[in-house]
Amino acid sequence: MAKASATIYHNPGCGTSRNVLALLRERGIEPAVVEYLKTPPTVAELKDLVQRSGLSVRDFLRTNEKLYAELDLANPKWTDEQLLGFLAENPVLLNRPVVETPAGVRPCRPAETVLELLK
Repeated sequence: MAKASATIYHNPGCGTSRNVLALLRERGIEPAVVEYLKTPPTVAELKDLVQRSGLSVRDFLRTNEKLYAELDLANPKWTDEQLLGFLAENPVLLNRPVVETPAGVRPCRPAETVLELLK
């Protein structure tokens, strides 16, 4: 079976995540769906996604999540490696959904961000 041309790190309970999945399907793309709350990415997988995105680890953090404040993750004392560890241990902190295609990797918030990955 051919590898999907896109992967979405999806939370079915999130409206934005559902909208991005719908946008992909409307364009004829059936992505591999990773329900990251059930199957969290490892530190190595997260590091790879961040590196390929060209963004910072902080761009992958969900800053309005209660746990973000509780862990004081806005504090600049945290290294990228530490932040990746928090993400791996607490997948609820992932700025969802994250989509990867041959064109790149992006947290897709707002949902229309996914269109940049379909060129």
